[in-house]
Amino acid sequence: MKTKKIIKFILTGLIILIALSILAGCGDKDNSGNQDDKDNGGKSEAENNPKVQVEMENGDIFIIELYPEYAPKTVDNFVKLVKDGFYDGLTFHRVYEGFMAQGGGYDAAGTKKDADSIKGEFKNNGYDKNTLKHTRGVISMARIGGMNDSASSEFFIMYGTSTGLDGDYAAFGKVTEGMEVIDSFLKVEKTIYMDNVPTKPVEPIIIKKMTMAD
Repeated sequence: MKTKKIIKFILTGLIILIALSILAGCGDKDNSGNQDDKDNGGKSEAENNPKVQVEMENGDIFIIELYPEYAPKTVDNFVKLVKDGFYDGLTFHRVYEGFMAQGGGYDAAGTKKDADSIKGEFKNNGYDKNTLKHTRGVISMARIGGMNDSASSEFFIMYGTSTGLDGDYAAFGKVTEGMEVIDSFLKVEKTIYMDNVPTKPVEPIIIKKMTMAD
């Protein structure tokens, strides 16, 4: 009789241990399944990237996703200018079909708006982390001629792929929504500009405002 009680006690203990093991296993599965969400504040890495909404004077809107993993100082500078309202009322003053649309430096009257210069985060300026290619929709910083640290506020958005820019300009994001808005700039009548081809819009293409989308 005593032996039966001991066996019953042992079996009860085993059942409890098995039950606890199953519960623990379920708990581990749940934790591992949600680890990425926990590490990223409930968002994927892409969703955590800062995003900028650009509203044009005509009401058109597009979204730029910024990639600080490629060019952190460039992204920080761009975000600061957006939050300061720097770009509000400025224009896309150069629209080159098949190449890019450039803006963020001049108002509708053609007056230059100055901003502080930043370091050029690209390979040929001693910065190897920026491997973002200049493909359709990518946004990159304009600069003055051969001056590697002369980028400030002006940026350009790619219409197509241009491998000749890779490693020489700081690409830092991409248009993820509304690329058709940038495409619509090509329909605006243009006159001869610095490229000796029609790239200067006759009617200003005005940025009404730029705001952080997050």
